[in-house]
Amino acid sequence: MDQLIELSYALDTFYFLVCGALVMWMAAGFTMLESGLVRAKNTAEILTKNVGLYAIACIMYMLCGYGIMYPGDGFAGGVIPGFGMLGAADNSAAQVIASGGGTYYSRLADFFFQVVFVATAMSIVSGAVAERMKLWSFFAFAVVLTGFIYPVQGFWKWGGGFLDAHGFNDFAGSGVVHMCGAAAALAGVLLLGPRKGKYGPGRQVNAIPGCNLPLATLGTLILWLGWFGFNGGSELKVSNIAEANAVALVFVNTNMAAAGGLVAALLLARLWFGKADLTMALNGALAGLVAITAEPLTPTPGLATLIGAVGGLLVVPSIILMDRWFRIDDPVGAISVHGVVGVWGLLAVCISNPEATFGAQLLGIVTIFAWVFITSYAIWFLLRLSVGIRVDEEEEYEGVDLGECGLEAYPEFTRAPE
Repeated sequence: MDQLIELSYALDTFYFLVCGALVMWMAAGFTMLESGLVRAKNTAEILTKNVGLYAIACIMYMLCGYGIMYPGDGFAGGVIPGFGMLGAADNSAAQVIASGGGTYYSRLADFFFQVVFVATAMSIVSGAVAERMKLWSFFAFAVVLTGFIYPVQGFWKWGGGFLDAHGFNDFAGSGVVHMCGAAAALAGVLLLGPRKGKYGPGRQVNAIPGCNLPLATLGTLILWLGWFGFNGGSELKVSNIAEANAVALVFVNTNMAAAGGLVAALLLARLWFGKADLTMALNGALAGLVAITAEPLTPTPGLATLIGAVGGLLVVPSIILMDRWFRIDDPVGAISVHGVVGVWGLLAVCISNPEATFGAQLLGIVTIFAWVFITSYAIWFLLRLSVGIRVDEEEEYEGVDLGECGLEAYPEFTRAPE
C-alpha cells in the first residue's frame, strides 16, 4: 500500500511540476506578444519589465504571498501568522505516507505551480501600461500586487475563504488571475493616461502599430501551449483513471476554446473592417483561452468551442469601445482580453456546471474587481505622488529603451546612421 501511495505521490508531483513549467513558459509568451505589439524604441524596456516582474513575483510569493493565500497550510520558519519562508519541512512526504495519501503531491510543487500564476497576473499589467510608464515604478507596484493584493483575493477563493464558502466557481483563474490582472492594469492606465499622439480632437484615434507581428504571433502560440499547463495542472491530480480522463478533457476543451475564439474574432474583424486583422485574431485566441479557464472540465468540446467563440466576439468590440469611446489606451488589448472576457468566462460557468449559481459568480466578479481595482488605484496613486509613474515627454518621444534601460533592442532601426 505504501508503495502505491509513493508512486501516486511521485506521479502527481511530477505532473504538477511539468504543468508549472508550462505556465512559467507563458512568461515568454507574454514577453514576445508585448514586445511585438509595442514600437521598436520601447522593446528593450518591455523585455526588462517581463523578466523583472517574474523574478519579483517569485521572491514576494515566497516571502509572504503564499502564506497569505494559503494560511491553513502554515510555513516552516514563519515569523507571524500568514507570513513565512518555505523550509525543508514543506517538502516532506512523511506526513503523506502517514495520512494514507491524503496529500498527493509535494508542497513545494504546489508552491511552484502557484507562483507562476502570480507572475501571469502581473504580466497582464505590463502590456497595458507599455510605452510610457517608469520602469522602477512598475517594479514597485509588482512588489505589492504579487506579495499582497493578489494573494488576498486568491485566498478568498482558493485558500478556503468566503468566496469559496459562498459557492463561487473559478477552476483555474478567469477571475482570480486574469480579471485580477486586468483590474490592476485598468487602475494604472486611468492614472497614467494615453500615449502622446494616440488621440486627436473629437473621436479621432491614431493607430500606433507594433513593430514585430511575427513575434506577437509566436508569443500567442507560446501562451496557447502554456495554457495547457495552466488549466490542466489545475486539476491537481493525474494518477488514477478518473483524474487522467478529466485532465484529457481539460486539455481538449482548452484547445477548442482557443480555436473558437480565434475564428470568431477573425470572422468578426473581416465583417467589420473588411480585412483579416491579425491582432484581433491573436486576441481572439487569448480571449477563448481566458473564457474557458473558469470551467474547462464540465463543458463538452463543442460547448467549449462556443464559449471560446463568444469570448472572441466580445474582445473585438471591447477593444474598439475602450479605444474610441472611453479613450483607454491599452497597447495590447489586455484589459479587454483578460478583464471583459474574464467576466464572461466566470458567468459561462453556469452553462455547464450545475453546482454554479449566477449570484455566486456575480459576487466573485464584483468582489475581486473591487478589491484589486481599489487597492491598485491607491498604490498607483501613491507612486504617482511620490516618485511618479510616467516618463517625461522627451523620453517618451525618444523611446523608453534609452531613458529607462540605456540600450536599444533594434539599434540599427531606431538610430540614424552616422
